[in-house]
Amino acid sequence: MGCDGGTIPKRHELVKGPKKVEKVDKDAELVAQWNYCALSQEILRRPIVACELGRLYNKDAVIEFLLDKSSGKALGKAAAHIKSIKNVTELRLSDNPAWEGDKGNTKGDKHDDLQRARFICPVVGLEMNGRHRFCFLRCCGCVFSERALKEIKAEVCHTCGAAFQEDDVTVLNGTKEDVEMLKSRMEERRLRARLGKKVKKPKAAESVSKPDVSEESAGPSKIKVGKPEETSLDSREKKINPAPKSAAANASSSGKAGKPPCGAPKRSIAASEESEAYKSLFTSHSSAKRPKEESAHWVTHTSYCF
Repeated sequence: MGCDGGTIPKRHELVKGPKKVEKVDKDAELVAQWNYCALSQEILRRPIVACELGRLYNKDAVIEFLLDKSSGKALGKAAAHIKSIKNVTELRLSDNPAWEGDKGNTKGDKHDDLQRARFICPVVGLEMNGRHRFCFLRCCGCVFSERALKEIKAEVCHTCGAAFQEDDVTVLNGTKEDVEMLKSRMEERRLRARLGKKVKKPKAAESVSKPDVSEESAGPSKIKVGKPEETSLDSREKKINPAPKSAAANASSSGKAGKPPCGAPKRSIAASEESEAYKSLFTSHSSAKRPKEESAHWVTHTSYCF
């Protein structure tokens, strides 16, 4: 079983005790939370968004996740609560002037200072590296340190001046207790939004049906009801013009207007007292009558027609 050649085994080599719990390096964990996207595990680059639970994402990664929700993605569990782009807020971050990034590390022999961060608090100047608690406002997306909000108490954003409430303050990369509290807030907020939509739908249906009823009821009221001045004028016109109506009624009963009654004798132009020039216009005048010699047979041709 071995132990030949003069080797002497020790106790910890022969007796197996309980396995030691592997401790996660805190610095590496903070770097992963504050410098890398929680969905794609890539370096954070603008535009940067945060969800209602306080996790940081690249906006393009969130859009790709929403467009292609495949069950095979293991990292999709970190963004399972994101149903639409409205569930995330684009952050307004303040750059850290002391952060150089990879500009001076051209040879690869420069020491990376993990305490340095790309962004800082615009009010207090604390670096957003995970050592201090940071939060953002859902109404405008501005990011501050928690110390700045506690020291300078105001109901208005310190940078853009937008009004906010306590419910709008969301902690970035908080503890388990913070995540549970934010999760309960998120569920309450979404439940209120659903109830608000259900209330709006019946109200919209009522508003659509009410104009139809009002139009139907407005028809007869417009006909019957009028201004007192117009009604008085109409009554006066009716009183003044009764005669034409009666005349028209008599004319319609007797026949066409202007025709004499059936029993009346016809008036001849020759017996009238008009001038001879006026009488010559009619065929009944003596000048229009021709003798039989001048009249031709209906078959024969006569130049008189021309």
